[in-house]
Amino acid sequence: MSKSEVFTFARGDATICVMARLKIILFALILGSAISSSGQQRPLLTDDIDITPAGSLDIAVGIEFLQNAKFPLSGLKGDLTRVGDIRIRTGLASNVEIQISGTLQNYLAINSRRPGAIPLNVTGNSTNDFDDIVFSTKVKLRNESKRLPALGFKFGFEMPNTDQARGIGTNTINIFSKVIVQKRFGSYVNRTPRLNLYGNIGFGILSSPTERFSQNDVILYGLAGIYRVTGRINAVAEVNGRQNIRGTAPIGTESQGEFRIGTQIKASGLRFDSAAILGLSRSSPRTGIVFGVTYQTPTIFTPAK
Repeated sequence: MSKSEVFTFARGDATICVMARLKIILFALILGSAISSSGQQRPLLTDDIDITPAGSLDIAVGIEFLQNAKFPLSGLKGDLTRVGDIRIRTGLASNVEIQISGTLQNYLAINSRRPGAIPLNVTGNSTNDFDDIVFSTKVKLRNESKRLPALGFKFGFEMPNTDQARGIGTNTINIFSKVIVQKRFGSYVNRTPRLNLYGNIGFGILSSPTERFSQNDVILYGLAGIYRVTGRINAVAEVNGRQNIRGTAPIGTESQGEFRIGTQIKASGLRFDSAAILGLSRSSPRTGIVFGVTYQTPTIFTPAK
């Protein structure tokens, strides 16, 4: 239902209109959960090449439930709930975007523990902590053509905002850079090709949490696809992670990877998402689910030139 249709209802039908819109939103959430049983386009982690319009904000908020999450540095293992997974993107030019991401609070229900590499300040069977904040910049280098994909570059760093004694974060500074490639295929839906396929490859430099003047260099990878089922519903999937390229990774910098499959549903000016998660490495959570919503504001400021 378009905005023009909504506001043409008579005053006496206002309540019916509001209830209808609420039912649409509820249906979208239920459908997203049923189909999936989880910048970056939520619920995916792989970066796409698209740039948020200059002066607009793309604000995404979500929640994740991860089973059998592992924290080798602290020796803890349990079920992790990530509340307030926030991603904010804004365009500074037609080909430049800055991003800020992080989680307001991580809650870990501890199922088991073994001796860790650091002293902990954890009592009872649970712990919680703030998340590390990531600042990054994405640059679109070339547009997609009929034969060649679009090309971009992203670089950024992760700040040490966590308290390692809480047993969840590593409290280290990490930097990364990656190349982004994207190509669209297939028939058109709302003037956009049905399949959007994109991938990332790059390097991350992860500081060792236990050894001074030591780091681990890892390969960052991601391959994602967004398939337009209709003008409002997308099916999404990806493989994303990091791969240790040393014989033995410093503790806390091990390989991680996961597979996500889910949906995006557009309704009432918002994009709702959900996905199922399957861990692909020993240090990754076994399974999980994610839900979220994204809103892009109209132009609210004019970037300096």
